[in-house]
Amino acid sequence: MAPRKTPTTKSTTRTKRATTTRSKPKDVAAPKPSKPVFRTGTWVTLIVFLAVVGAIFYLNSNPIQTEEEKAAAAATPTSEPAFVFDSASNVTSIEVKPVEGETVKVERDEDKAWVITQPFEIEADPGLAEAAASQVTSLLITSEIDGNPSIFGFDEPLFVITVEFEDGSKGTLEVGDVTPTNSGYYVRLDKDKMFIVTMTGIDALTNLVFAPPYLNTPTPTATATLPPTATAVPATEAESTPEATPTP
Repeated sequence: MAPRKTPTTKSTTRTKRATTTRSKPKDVAAPKPSKPVFRTGTWVTLIVFLAVVGAIFYLNSNPIQTEEEKAAAAATPTSEPAFVFDSASNVTSIEVKPVEGETVKVERDEDKAWVITQPFEIEADPGLAEAAASQVTSLLITSEIDGNPSIFGFDEPLFVITVEFEDGSKGTLEVGDVTPTNSGYYVRLDKDKMFIVTMTGIDALTNLVFAPPYLNTPTPTATATLPPTATAVPATEAESTPEATPTP
């Protein structure tokens, strides 16, 4: 009887094969440290640049305002059209007094006709005078203002406009500085309330100073200077010349 062969287990064979087929892993080189794209100094420069740009943008969008400009910005716009004087009132007298120059006054006489009484009395153009009266009752308030009157030019107003009405009432309007946007004037009514009024309405009244509504432009009468009159000299008796005595 033949001797039995010792069986080789499959697991042993597989182990040998796995041992022979596996290769040692190669040494993998460590990755080199990469350099940063932006260095610290670059980031600082970029941050400073952005801060400067932001500051410039802020100053442009929010400019430094004067006290007058702040007060104008804080002015309360009127919700409905409002006027300085009652539009239903009948104007009987308008006086415009500039800070420099002659005062001009137009008013109705006993016959309700317009006349100029200052700087001298003369008949007024009824159309121009009536147009000025219409401007008085059409002074549109764009906004009410509050603050120190000095910053609006009321210490020495450009013009003082005094208006009288048919019912006997009277109003004094001080014209201060022009607004920063050149859209109107600061005005103060009867030393009390202050407004911003449209520029066109005020200009129409202050122009009375520069172009009074004469019906006929007065021509200054030149006073002729007469030459000095020769003083008459009284006649004197002529001295008689003694006659020559004939020689005998």
